[in-house]
Amino acid sequence: MTVTTIPRGSETEYAAEFTTRRTSDNAQIRDTVAEIIAEVRRNGFEAVERFSQQLDKVRPREISLSELKILADQCEPELVKTLRRAADNIREYQSKLIPESRYWNVENGRLGQIIRPLNRVGLYVPGGTAAYPSSVLMCAVPAKCAGVPEVVVATPPGQNLSPAVAAAALVAGVDRVFAMGGAQAIAALALGAGVVPRCDKIVGPGNSYVAEAKRQLFGEVDIDMIAGPSEIFVAADSTANPVWCAADLLSQAEHDVQAAALFATFDADLANAVARELERQVALLPRADIAHASLENYGAVLLCEDMDSVLELANAIAPEHLELAAAKPRKLAEKVRNAGAVFAGHFTPEPIGDYFAGPSHVLPTNGTAKSFSPLSVDSFLKRTSYIEYSGDGLNNVAADVTRFARAEGFEAHARSIEARNNK
Repeated sequence: MTVTTIPRGSETEYAAEFTTRRTSDNAQIRDTVAEIIAEVRRNGFEAVERFSQQLDKVRPREISLSELKILADQCEPELVKTLRRAADNIREYQSKLIPESRYWNVENGRLGQIIRPLNRVGLYVPGGTAAYPSSVLMCAVPAKCAGVPEVVVATPPGQNLSPAVAAAALVAGVDRVFAMGGAQAIAALALGAGVVPRCDKIVGPGNSYVAEAKRQLFGEVDIDMIAGPSEIFVAADSTANPVWCAADLLSQAEHDVQAAALFATFDADLANAVARELERQVALLPRADIAHASLENYGAVLLCEDMDSVLELANAIAPEHLELAAAKPRKLAEKVRNAGAVFAGHFTPEPIGDYFAGPSHVLPTNGTAKSFSPLSVDSFLKRTSYIEYSGDGLNNVAADVTRFARAEGFEAHARSIEARNNK
């Protein structure tokens, strides 16, 4: 790979160009998903069955708890232990984020906020040629920590559910599992379809059809986010190890030909060393074709003037994963404004967050970390405002409220206040 120099002051311009070339609008996908949603809305589970047989060549079905246990028993025992340890880490992290309902007295009464969990959440777990037990843990465990009574999993049917996914579902405390994939699964979870219950929120990653279905159904149901291909930005000072940095970049490049792997530093020797390491290491990977295409399409080794410029570039791009490969990462983290997750220091490679550390790996992508947050226990809670006025309190504010109401032309609003006004 070649090293690209980013002059000071052009960080935002580079970020805009990068984000634009990763944004696509596929009319064919949009129209196909709209048709699927409309059919599921009209015909329920019958439409889900039809699309599943047409697209997946397998009938959708619910997988019973007893079948889940049989499948989970086929999972490698050491992997099950790892799943349990990872789940424990996620629970410990998420439990520290749980807010509580709170109330306080004010001059004319009492105000507050009531916090309650969502009633039912749908979790989409990608399937097909790969199994993602990590997605089960990273979505279902925070939901259960929030107190969600029912978590429903949908995953593409294939011939058999992965034993690792089955084990993860049991470890996470999932309540129901449906062998059901694609946009039709998202529509079923959002709208309800026969045996598939309607969910209040749908979370989890998926292909472009799944993402588009979530986009179109948002509003009828809540969603976590519209996740795009994976991203990593490694911000490095002169203490960084080029072998490690290249390995971390490739850990995301192997995901998808559209995954992005960016490296930025102010050290020219380091930049050149990382470029050489990427070329050496990519050839050694089992998914070398995918990783190489990712680097060709959306990979870059960038040379900035100093660390401030590196971080300005990172903030402008707002990457999903931001590694601070530096001697004093905590100091640098104070300057990070936009990132899905920060991995601080030389011994915190991105995969530690994908699988084990505790924070969810469901993160905003393609610049949306400027306004979106990672999936967490908070994603499964809803807030209700609490307002309580005393009789004297209502009298004290009656004139202000009625004046406000009449200024907007709402006479009934004003009379609602005056009906209770004791003065």
